[in-house]
Amino acid sequence: MATIQHHNDTIVVMVPFPAQGHLNQLHHLARLIAAYNLPIHVITTTVHSRQAKTRIPISNDNIVFHDYPTPHFPSPPPDPTSTIKFPTQLIPSFKSSMHLRQPFNDLLSTLSVTAKRVVVIHDYLMGPVVQDVVNYDNTETFSFTCCSAFASLWYLYDATGRPKLDNELELLLKEVPSNDDCMSLDGAQFVASTYVSQEKFSSGTIYDASRAIERKFIDVLEQEGHEDDKRLWALGPFNPTEVTNKSRDERDELFDWLDKQEPNSVLYVSFGTTTSISNEQIQEIAFGLEKSEQKFIWVLRDADKGDIFEGEARNIELPKGFKDRVGERGLVVVDWVSQLEILGHPSTGGFMSHCGWNSCMESMTMGVPVVAWPMHSDQPRNAMLLTKVLNVGIYVRDWPQRNELVSSRVVEEVVRRLMVEEEGVEIRQRAEELSCKVRQSMVDGGVTRLELDSFVAHITR
Repeated sequence: MATIQHHNDTIVVMVPFPAQGHLNQLHHLARLIAAYNLPIHVITTTVHSRQAKTRIPISNDNIVFHDYPTPHFPSPPPDPTSTIKFPTQLIPSFKSSMHLRQPFNDLLSTLSVTAKRVVVIHDYLMGPVVQDVVNYDNTETFSFTCCSAFASLWYLYDATGRPKLDNELELLLKEVPSNDDCMSLDGAQFVASTYVSQEKFSSGTIYDASRAIERKFIDVLEQEGHEDDKRLWALGPFNPTEVTNKSRDERDELFDWLDKQEPNSVLYVSFGTTTSISNEQIQEIAFGLEKSEQKFIWVLRDADKGDIFEGEARNIELPKGFKDRVGERGLVVVDWVSQLEILGHPSTGGFMSHCGWNSCMESMTMGVPVVAWPMHSDQPRNAMLLTKVLNVGIYVRDWPQRNELVSSRVVEEVVRRLMVEEEGVEIRQRAEELSCKVRQSMVDGGVTRLELDSFVAHITR
């Protein structure tokens, strides 16, 4: 890691949004920037700070966490039967995080007197919390966008009709999934309510995107939205590219089992922290996995509540006798797992995923092809990037079929296509080639490392 002299001249303040997929990215970015010996302060609500530390343990002397209690908010369970899969149950917790405006101000007024420059990196949904940065002369602010450059480009196009598309993009536009049902009405209203014109205070935008993966789309965004010396920084992947087994002092059952399997023989099934699946669909997935006769690890957790430490977890029932029939061939896990370590394990050969951007980045980093099953938000567009643009995945269910029950027969067929058939071998090879490119981008002299060096040089200039 290139080291830059310790500047107490520059202090970095990070303001993540409280959903797990957002928290995860800024925590990992904190780790990357702290490696340059810069002091970093992360500000969150008390409950989300605890959530982040439980799930993404980061110990680094350069990172200080500040958490503040916010007014109590309701934490209802997710609704597995809802046709729109957006995690409406989390909105009260999202709203509560807007109470960080005053604590953020207090922290900034303390830090801005001790440093030559304070650099604020905030999730774009936290605009209302950081809007007072304009009152501090020595503060520079960067907004962080947590989705792919590909999804961002089409959001920009939806909103403005720009940029003018070249032939390649024109062809892609015909296949870009609609935004219909990607968000619930109250979800869309919440996002709209967080819009604070960042033109006033933002010096640029940071993406968890990599030029090794999305160069074309990053270039277009850069030309389009970043005149007036506003820069775009593609610093991804934020997640580690090498898996260390440090987090398992006691070798647990799951990894003991994985160690015994053949290379690329296990399908990992997980739909992230915000998806709640109906009982009926769970039965179909179970029968499909059983009939595919492939090895699998299935993380069967319900979606997060606003406060993950409160209330009872849903009891999810599998088909009668399922575990006995599957026997040693599959594991069903109901706890939080280290997804990156599972994806990085040589035995893992496929990933059935909702295509949240963290999961996409982790699968591409680790060279694991995806069986795409998008659920909400940016996931339909991420799924298209993986399956139709990069060719490192196949669909189990495309967005136009989102309201249909996916039958066990479809699950079985798609699993076999990826894990057994020649098509799967070719997709896996492309996934491994992409993984090599991504990892090379992160070593000294690699495209992402150079961009990270340049970003740190820019904020410590």
